[in-house]
Amino acid sequence: MALSSNFLRTIRETFGEAGSIWLEQLPDIISQCERRWSLEVELPFEELSYHYVVPARRSDGKELVLKVGVPRDELTSEVDALRYYDGRGSVRLLDADPDLGVLLLERLVPGSMLAKLCSEDDDQATLIAAGVMRQLWRPVAEDHPFIKIEEWFEGLNRLRQEFNGGTGPFPADLVQTAETLYAELIRSAGETVLLHGDLHHFNILTATRQPWLAIDPKGVVGEAAYDVGALLRNPGPDIQRWANLGRILQRRVDVLAEALDLEHRRTLGWGIAQTVLSAWWSYEDNDENWRDLLPIAETMTTLIF
Repeated sequence: MALSSNFLRTIRETFGEAGSIWLEQLPDIISQCERRWSLEVELPFEELSYHYVVPARRSDGKELVLKVGVPRDELTSEVDALRYYDGRGSVRLLDADPDLGVLLLERLVPGSMLAKLCSEDDDQATLIAAGVMRQLWRPVAEDHPFIKIEEWFEGLNRLRQEFNGGTGPFPADLVQTAETLYAELIRSAGETVLLHGDLHHFNILTATRQPWLAIDPKGVVGEAAYDVGALLRNPGPDIQRWANLGRILQRRVDVLAEALDLEHRRTLGWGIAQTVLSAWWSYEDNDENWRDLLPIAETMTTLIF
């Protein structure tokens, strides 16, 4: 299998020894999938990140997508979320083997990313994302299997622990702002719903069953306003270099608040807290681009205070 050096490095740096073992097993996993579902697997999609994602064709001619990743809780949560959505606002899950780290998915055609549109008409792209969000946000039972956003934000505690109570290379005032906003938002959180958790311009694609559908849900529960954070800080990494970034972000907040009946301050607050948390996650994953997120969070703070 021809795998890019970037993909190999990402898997090894993110998952350590488990990632190296998985890379060795990947050809055999693909072969198992081909036999199990009578698939003819093609070349993988470009710019793989944390998963091996490849178009495939079933023996009856149906076009599908095979997604394979290092087996872990996050991948299991994605399977659970896709089953819960059942194609409503999202790609449809056709089958899965969480223990093997495998998902068999509906092929979205033409499959163009929303990122392409946002460079042409950001307002329209934001409205499209809001429409997808409305379809995805659904109440969950008390015994749901999904992670809570409170568990994700334990990452800010790990940041403090890493630097003995300080913030290391992270701007101290920005980390403090993220912590304060998170505490305020979680205390006053609204109804808990199932969220996508990473709904940005690269995870919303054109399709035929519906005009736009989401892919790669994280499967996390919290209040609806949380889900706008990923959209505000993307498409990365280019957004940080946009002229008039503050004006663009303010306009996005205005559009989302009106379309989704959200409070401006909550929308921005989650955007700031999430962006700092995302930068920390990137730091933990040895992603050298973690600093790219900080100017975006700092720009958001100028809009909220």
